[in-house]
Amino acid sequence: MDEELRSLTERLRQEAGGSAAYERLVATDDPDGLARVLTEPGRPLWARELAAYRLGVAGDRRAFEALVLLLNHRDPPRCAAAAHALARLGDPRTARAAAALATNELRVAYALHPVRLLVLLRAPESVPALITTLQRRLRPHDPYRRVALACVEGLGSLGDPRARPVLNEALAHPALAEAAVRALGLIPGQR
Repeated sequence: MDEELRSLTERLRQEAGGSAAYERLVATDDPDGLARVLTEPGRPLWARELAAYRLGVAGDRRAFEALVLLLNHRDPPRCAAAAHALARLGDPRTARAAAALATNELRVAYALHPVRLLVLLRAPESVPALITTLQRRLRPHDPYRRVALACVEGLGSLGDPRARPVLNEALAHPALAEAAVRALGLIPGQR
């Protein structure tokens, strides 16, 4: 059992109150049964999350919609688990969905995990979405510095020259300057 699954199962075991339904869901090896959990009415959130996660890490694309909803959840551990599963799912729609979530100004408080997922995916959508998100975070008194920092670090990791202008702008922000210097140093041809 990997660390992400261990953390998820411990958290969801508490949510489920150690119920027999939880134990059955953890123990099942039936992907069709897990997929039914995603669509059956009346299922609790913990059950849907566990089913979506297990299907996602197994590469079963029936989990995609549920995982995207969880990626945009207000609870950071749910977002982190969804991002972990989406990174392993292998669904070509994942980068587009993560980019839409990362750039949605109405949901910017929940953009940290979509930003990190975009960096992991290294998809064509990644750099433009990170640039857009970071540009918006460079406004005076923006409260989402963790999102901005994740964008700066991610753009450095991706090493795309298109990021130079926004990273140079980030140099003027004390909370981002050190990370922006490192990120600019990772872009090929940067002096």
